[in-house]
Amino acid sequence: MSKVYFYYSAMNAGKSTVLLQSSYNYQERGMRTSIFAPAVDQRAGLGRVASRIGLSAAANPFTPTDDLFKIIETQHGEAKLACVLIDEAQFLTRPQVEQLCRVADELDIPVLCYGLRTDFQGQLFEGSGALLALADDLSELKTICKCGRKATMNLRVGPDGRAVREGAQVEIGGNERYVAMCRRHYREALSD
Repeated sequence: MSKVYFYYSAMNAGKSTVLLQSSYNYQERGMRTSIFAPAVDQRAGLGRVASRIGLSAAANPFTPTDDLFKIIETQHGEAKLACVLIDEAQFLTRPQVEQLCRVADELDIPVLCYGLRTDFQGQLFEGSGALLALADDLSELKTICKCGRKATMNLRVGPDGRAVREGAQVEIGGNERYVAMCRRHYREALSD
C-alpha cells in the first residue's frame, strides 16, 4: 500500500530542491511523476516549481477548489503515475489532503508533500495541520538560524527588515520577506 508523506520545515530548508530531486530520481528510472504547485505562488511563474539553487520543473497549478483526486485519477488513467509530488503543501485544504490520502489508498500512488508547518505567527496552516493529522510518514527537513541552532520559526519582515507581527496568513515571498529562526531569536525579533 502506498503512503502519504509530509516533509515540513521552516523557510529555506531546501524543500523544493528535495522535491525536484525526488521527481528526477523516478524519471531517471523511466517512471512518470506528476508535480503540483499552488496557483497562488507564482514566484517562479504559474505552474512552475523552482528551488533557490536553480533547479526547476513544470507543475500542475492547483487552487483550493480543485479536486486533486479526480485530476490525478485522470492523469493516472492516461499513463501510469509512479509518484505525485506537492510543493508548498501548506496551501492545501483539508479536503484536498483527504483527496491525496485517497490517491495513496485507492490508486496506490505514493504522495510526497513538501511545505511549511507554521506561518509567521507560529500558527498551523490548514494544509499542514491536515497533513500532520493524516499523513502516514512525517519528516522534518532542517535548516539553521543565524545562531547555528535549528530554525523552526518563520519571521516575516517588512521593507525595513523589522519583524511584522500582524497581517494575512498568506503573503507570498522569499528571502526578502521571511527569515528562518530558532524560537529564541524569533521571540527576540518580535520584542524589538
